[in-house]
Amino acid sequence: MNDLRNNVLLAMSGGVDSSVAAKLLLDQGYAVTGVFMCLGSAGRGGEAVRGCCSPTDAADARRVADALGIDLFVLNFEDVFAPIIDDFLGQYARGRTPNPCIHCNSQIKFGRLLERADQLGVAFVATGHHARVVHEGQRAAIARGRAGGKDQSYALFAVARSALPRMLLPIGELADKASVRAMARDLGLSIHDKPDSQEVCFVPDDDFAALLRKRLPEAMRPGDIVDATGKVLGQHDGYGQFTIGQRRGLRVAALAPRYVTAIDPATATVTLGPREALLGTRLTASGANWHREVPAEFTAVVQIRYNHRGAPARVRLTGPETFEVEFDQSVSAITPGQAAVVYEGDILLGGGWID
Repeated sequence: MNDLRNNVLLAMSGGVDSSVAAKLLLDQGYAVTGVFMCLGSAGRGGEAVRGCCSPTDAADARRVADALGIDLFVLNFEDVFAPIIDDFLGQYARGRTPNPCIHCNSQIKFGRLLERADQLGVAFVATGHHARVVHEGQRAAIARGRAGGKDQSYALFAVARSALPRMLLPIGELADKASVRAMARDLGLSIHDKPDSQEVCFVPDDDFAALLRKRLPEAMRPGDIVDATGKVLGQHDGYGQFTIGQRRGLRVAALAPRYVTAIDPATATVTLGPREALLGTRLTASGANWHREVPAEFTAVVQIRYNHRGAPARVRLTGPETFEVEFDQSVSAITPGQAAVVYEGDILLGGGWID
């Protein structure tokens, strides 16, 4: 690699976070090159990947790059993104609830893009994530972003440990999203009031069921909706559209709220129960990725989904890529397919996929 110690490739989506990240990096003295990543089409039937490769987002990224005086290149990563979509669909077919953003971060943004940085002799790769990179001596670690309600470190657990020293996450140092938008507005960037994406980028209109029917119809087999005793409460038109903890859209009359407590893809049966039935104290996880060496057993805070605040627990390693968690108190809706991410204070230690 050439000695280009202040050069950085910045993933630019056309959104406010990555746009302000470019300005922050420039102010810190980095030589910034923007990269707009084109990820193909959602259903391989022509739908644009909204939020990843739409003409509007590409144009926004180009306008921001021009305003800041930096180069912007387009890279096609469809070959890596297509398997992420396939896995997403396959997880629903197994009765699990996937998180494709975690795979995108580890395999593309801090995977394939980092490989391209190597080819170009560029030292760093940056994104607009609300998380921080902190350095403890010679060791780098990911930490929660300072904008607590916007923290995105959870979605970075699967990034390879070797990538951490080369990550730059400037947005994570800002106190809140209002500060990000204020900076964009002060810079005269037209995207300062662009809404945050709240949906999976490759699911048109956020309609998971339609995508499953088109791409993996076996995941939309109809079946019974039952209670814990097996009593049939009604029927559904596709088990793949449900997730553990779901309350809305069940279309079953009940005197008290009911939640999805289990999904059996073998029989296409969806089980409902009261909120208390969602409570649990243990989970097992596989596909573990640790950002530092951890002992065989230790206490930590474990976060079980993006909008979970995390809960105190004891973590015990059960194999090279497996671990189990026992929470101090019951937590709600431990969901297979989601990630269990382990923290020491604000520092992300690693995590794995809930089985």
